[in-house]
Amino acid sequence: MPVTAQVLIRPKVGILDPQGQAVEEALPALGFEGVSNVHVGRLVELQVEDQSQLDAMCQKLLANPLIEDYEIVFEAGSGTEG
Repeated sequence: MPVTAQVLIRPKVGILDPQGQAVEEALPALGFEGVSNVHVGRLVELQVEDQSQLDAMCQKLLANPLIEDYEIVFEAGSGTEG
């Protein structure tokens, strides 16, 4: 039975995040104060038959392990906790 997983991918600490910086600078101009340390990442959602392969998928394709961290989260009710 397939399991639904979400892979949250973010820049590693210390890696330049120009997208996050642009968002952080734009928010005060739009009237939103008190926001800092903004990081923009991405979400990959997929259904897999064999969840043991997820880490390898992240290492080889979904994330760039040199500059990105990733976290695998299993959807609630999918029968597996992450």
